[in-house]
Amino acid sequence: MAAALHTVVLLGAGRVAQHLGPALAAAGYSVRHIWSRTAASAAALAGRLPGATSGTSLISLPAADLYLLVLPDAAVADVAGRARFAAEAVVAHTAGALPLAVLSGLPQVQAGVFYPLQTFSPGRVIDWRTVPLCLEAADAATYARLEEVARRLSHEVRPVDSAQRLHLHVAAVFACNFTNHLLGIGHALATEAGLPFELLHPLVQETVSKALAAPAFTVQTGPALRHDAPTLARHEQALAGHAAWQQLYKLLTQSIQQAAASSGVNKPDGSPL
Repeated sequence: MAAALHTVVLLGAGRVAQHLGPALAAAGYSVRHIWSRTAASAAALAGRLPGATSGTSLISLPAADLYLLVLPDAAVADVAGRARFAAEAVVAHTAGALPLAVLSGLPQVQAGVFYPLQTFSPGRVIDWRTVPLCLEAADAATYARLEEVARRLSHEVRPVDSAQRLHLHVAAVFACNFTNHLLGIGHALATEAGLPFELLHPLVQETVSKALAAPAFTVQTGPALRHDAPTLARHEQALAGHAAWQQLYKLLTQSIQQAAASSGVNKPDGSPL
């Protein structure tokens, strides 16, 4: 049986690392070092972790059992290719859209993926027990070592291969990033009307609650689903001052109608939204 992982080096000091580092420390792991291109960022995160050092050198990283590349996707291959890792260590990236193969050229290390499916922002508290951790590894022994770490953080751990993870990441962008952008548009339009966005809070909460309780397409409501042409036209006119949002409104309307047509969802009777 492969030895358990006890010591960790984080390469990256951004949003994910700022949440993951303390979570690993709280779970009993020794986070020895934080690497970042920016010395101040590395030092700031290391200061939150007992005994951690920091630096900007990739060729003098401390020895560790696990090196986690907590980096933007575009930086992973470059940083991994220039770093000097301890022999036989596990090296894993945390990216949703990158394949495991991006680490395939590293000599004498065990490659893996440790992808936390969550959105991370400064000042937010994350309950890691609920964060799905999607794992992949080059071999069963490496997977088992990563899984032991993951299960000390989260109750939701599962194998997800590179192709699945790419599709999952796209799904997450729609469910999280695009949804947040649409809420931002809603906030801006309410503000333009001189009304508080809080008026929409109960609607947003009920919408998300329904979508989590049943397949979202089956609980769709609104003028697009009803093919309510007069209302759709008035909405588009109201968006005349926001050409990009008006186009987005049209595209989403078409997408809702096409999804309903292909799934056979009936138009709701008397639905106000």
